[in-house]
Amino acid sequence: MEPEPEKEDPWNVVICGVGGQGNVLASQILASAAVREGFIVTVGETYGASQRGGSVQSHVRFSRRERYGPLIPKGMAHVILGFEPVEMLRVLAELGSRRTRVIVNPRPIYPIEVLAGDAEYPEVEEILGRARRLAAEVKVVEATEIAREVGDTLVQNMVMVGCLVGDGLVPVRADAVEDAIREHFEGKEGYELNLRAFREGVKRIKEARTLR
Repeated sequence: MEPEPEKEDPWNVVICGVGGQGNVLASQILASAAVREGFIVTVGETYGASQRGGSVQSHVRFSRRERYGPLIPKGMAHVILGFEPVEMLRVLAELGSRRTRVIVNPRPIYPIEVLAGDAEYPEVEEILGRARRLAAEVKVVEATEIAREVGDTLVQNMVMVGCLVGDGLVPVRADAVEDAIREHFEGKEGYELNLRAFREGVKRIKEARTLR
């Protein structure tokens, strides 16, 4: 069954990754675009270790009727946008269900314990296989590489937002997101780069590897 964001209220999206990947900016842009589309939007953030590399979750809830609490209840995430594979799987196991759609960047970011040799990072294909068994659908997007092509790997977050919008998993038009990007970067550097990254994501989701 295809997702129908306009028919479920609230529509719950989790953007997850680690510190430094731009989760918060992605959620701000998405929420701003949704407000432009007439939605009541609630955004909540949760953090792991308060440093670069700690886990970060942004909960974005869209409603036509009322303002919901900022955090999505267990099992109630309609969509998970995973900037990092282990963090995606962690969130999917807690907040997802067999109805959840996932878009994930498969590029690992290794925690300190792994870099120090005190722990092992699972094989990415193993992570994706587990996610496929837990979710309705998993789409794998090489967002870091796409961002590199655009001009800077740091804009992988906007690539991922583009994938989310391009796949129809949020009730928000691309034009509204572009307006939100323009507003956020008004008077700052980075507008053109982030806009290109978003537009590339909208296009490249059609090439994603899909696991069902």
